[in-house]
Amino acid sequence: MKICVYGAGAIGGLMAAWLSRAGHEVSVVARGAQLDAIRRNGLRVRSNASESFRLRAESDPTALGVQDYVLVTVKAQSLPAVAGTIAPLLGRDTSVVTAMNGVPWWFFHGLKGPDSRLESLDPGGVLSRAIPTERVVGCVIHLAASTPEPGVVSHNMGSKLILGAPGGRNGARTKRIADALTTAGFDVAVSDSIEKDFWVKLLGNVSFNPVSALTVTTADQLIQNREVKAYMVEIMREVLAIGRAVGVDADIDPEARIDMARALGRFKTSMHQDLEAGKPLEIDGLLAGTLEIARKAGVRAPYTESLYGLIRARAQSTGQYR
Repeated sequence: MKICVYGAGAIGGLMAAWLSRAGHEVSVVARGAQLDAIRRNGLRVRSNASESFRLRAESDPTALGVQDYVLVTVKAQSLPAVAGTIAPLLGRDTSVVTAMNGVPWWFFHGLKGPDSRLESLDPGGVLSRAIPTERVVGCVIHLAASTPEPGVVSHNMGSKLILGAPGGRNGARTKRIADALTTAGFDVAVSDSIEKDFWVKLLGNVSFNPVSALTVTTADQLIQNREVKAYMVEIMREVLAIGRAVGVDADIDPEARIDMARALGRFKTSMHQDLEAGKPLEIDGLLAGTLEIARKAGVRAPYTESLYGLIRARAQSTGQYR
């Protein structure tokens, strides 16, 4: 298949490399030092062994043409820019895989009841217009990777991906990319309720990511700190209540969700890594969207609101949040 990965960071880079190794025609949309490094030396992946992959890399999607699949792997704050430039990659039958943390902008599109756009995630509806929901396959990521230097992806642990179309409407779009990613070496599961899988991941993202960035602490240390762990449990309880109020029950106890993080051992969350690298922090995709849903559902979430205010103030102090 002809596949473009839009955003060749840690997760996108790993997906592009492994799909290329499996024989697909893979290109990437990248920018800055990452783009220059991939063009100069290829995309290098450090996993069980080190490999280098020669991929076509462009900053302008127009140069790549229509694709069978576009895998959007940027963080939420970069999605409006994607919306403005993705059109040249989309043909009549092109599918778009959204591999991201937090609440996807299309979250309510497949749920029963009235459609509800999330303004904090899709300002003015630009994403919904650029990437119609009928093209979308959601992807929840359960693996750890990082970019220690431009053009290099370090695959640290895990390989699990959960795929599913909004509202459980899985068909050929979902099956083809699930098969491709499985053949490429990922541990792929197809879900009939991808919204639930996003919400299970969200419990950890909303709590661990901002708290780790505020404290500049690895996840295992957060769990070991009794007071901090108790604070994160309260946030998880609020997020569980928000999901249930809109018909998405993650059906997991906060302690069990913490056990999922504990099993990963000592690691830096993506927000902790971005803080140290001076990159914009993924605050709106994790917290603003969650709190907008809470307001729509009439659910109070004081712990989550306080965390939102704290991490936003921290990021604004260093120019990492607008």
